[in-house]
Amino acid sequence: MEIIAFRTPGLGDQSYLLAHEGRGVLVDPQRDIDRFLDAAEQRDLELRFVLETHLHNDYVSGAGQAAARTGAELVLPAAAAAAYPHTPAFHLEDLDGGKGLTVRPIHTPGHTPEHTSYLVLVDGEPVAVFSGGSLLVSSAGRPDLLGPERARTLATLQHGSAHRLAALPRDVELLPTHGEGSFCSVTGAGRHTSTIGAEQDGNPLLALPTAQAFTDTLLSGLPPIPAFYAHMGPANLYGAPPAPAAELPEMSPADLEQDVHVVDIRPRAVQAAGFLPGSTGIELGEDFGSWAGWLLPYGAAIALVAEPGQDVAEARTQLTRIGFDDVRGVITDPGPAATGRFTLTDLPAFRGLLPGAQVLDVRMPSEHAAAPLPGAVERFLPDLLTDGIPAGLDPARPVLIACGSGRRAAIAATLLARHGFDPIVLDRASAADVAPAA
Repeated sequence: MEIIAFRTPGLGDQSYLLAHEGRGVLVDPQRDIDRFLDAAEQRDLELRFVLETHLHNDYVSGAGQAAARTGAELVLPAAAAAAYPHTPAFHLEDLDGGKGLTVRPIHTPGHTPEHTSYLVLVDGEPVAVFSGGSLLVSSAGRPDLLGPERARTLATLQHGSAHRLAALPRDVELLPTHGEGSFCSVTGAGRHTSTIGAEQDGNPLLALPTAQAFTDTLLSGLPPIPAFYAHMGPANLYGAPPAPAAELPEMSPADLEQDVHVVDIRPRAVQAAGFLPGSTGIELGEDFGSWAGWLLPYGAAIALVAEPGQDVAEARTQLTRIGFDDVRGVITDPGPAATGRFTLTDLPAFRGLLPGAQVLDVRMPSEHAAAPLPGAVERFLPDLLTDGIPAGLDPARPVLIACGSGRRAAIAATLLARHGFDPIVLDRASAADVAPAA
């Protein structure tokens, strides 16, 4: 048996392809399914099952399309009640994969009510469990994505589910979908897979003495929920169409229509030298799609601004994974219309500007608490759009912006520039680095 993991760092997730004697099982595939199906074809696998552990909240699933393309059996948790044909997975009702391969659904509610893990048995022996968003590496899936009203009940259910999985044999591989970098996880451990034995020995949540202690710990210090998450569950309940083609037509600024949101994916140093006014600058990186989904209206029409030769297809794919399909084209020469500006500065220069300056810290609340930046106005980056620019900031004076590396601060700079501010961004350094000298 071989298990191939497909890591998507920007979402903190993994999909899996299990190969066993010419049979394949695909687990929690994202919408860009070609990478999974190509791997199956290279190994000459007959895809027997496509499994979903739950209705995902952080991406649009590709499970339905993968099953349709290959003829595999699409399996979803029975309680998901998805509005398209599938095989419902009931607790402990085995699925026969042939050639000694068995998939055993285990109902593990907590991350979501319908959540189901899948234990893999070869010739009757348990070898691996796909735990989705239930038991994770040194952690467990967060229980609050369906709203605060249900969070405590789901957290209590997660306690039972985590311990149910922890009761499996020690040498069973633990293969979660969510991991470090995912907003569906409570913490990050720096590892993406584990074994049941390693979690029995080292998962701090499993060491808690009571269900109430587990629940209280799971609900404490949860990170913010990205705005686009609210739209993923419904999309996965009703099913998504095939992903659009990655290729995009060339555009010019004159082609832009009024309803189109312009997203500048160029390196932030290039953006600083000139960007289209009103655009949102999100430098292309592994988490580009997540920030775009958090900062733009869901389903918005988008035009990209990119450097010639930049990986526009990657940007398009990341947007597709979260259901942003209406991408009109790409501008590679913004020309004289790029009149927006902000300044990038290094740590020593930033410190030199601090006396008497107005400072905006756009890190998330947990980062502020861990390393405060004295005197700074604190507003998490997405809250600049939902709550507005802090009233205490004066557009007549430059505003210094800091985050953890300069990436979020540069995004904030393009947002503040819309309101007439002169932003100065701390680049390649953290707000925490400023605090000792503040």
